[in-house]
Amino acid sequence: MAASLRQSAVPYYLIALLSFLAVGVALISQHFFSTPPCAWCVLQRLIFIVLGLFSLAAGVLRQLGHPRSSTVASLLALATAVGGIVAAWYQVSVAQHLFSCDQTFADRFITQSGLESGLPWLFGIYASCMDARQPLLGIEYAYWSLGLFIILGLGVLLALVKRRNT
Repeated sequence: MAASLRQSAVPYYLIALLSFLAVGVALISQHFFSTPPCAWCVLQRLIFIVLGLFSLAAGVLRQLGHPRSSTVASLLALATAVGGIVAAWYQVSVAQHLFSCDQTFADRFITQSGLESGLPWLFGIYASCMDARQPLLGIEYAYWSLGLFIILGLGVLLALVKRRNT
């Protein structure tokens, strides 16, 4: 039984790890390769962190034998992934074509929450959305982010469905 609980928590730990790694790659790109983030990039960092935390909580709760609480954390992780998909899609389809993302939802949220001034190394907005169109291995960061949010969201969904069937 304990091995089964541990195994069913693994997907959540993997999702959390990938979420935190995405933020790590963004920070390395920013601080070591001079790729300044825009407001929508920074908002997606926050979403990846929240998604990672919910996934981590789902895994821990699952492993501790709290299936209902784990399901709630999983559903919150899934909703967060959907929010990430929406944010990345908006950046790809709208924001990166604007000369400025000043006063968009992402800009207002990050600055008014105090995250930009409180943790500028993580949440500082240093570029316009158009200027932040930088490639990583030939693909713009916004597309990487969109793809990863889709994969992570599907991962959470599959973990939920698999758990329901067992």
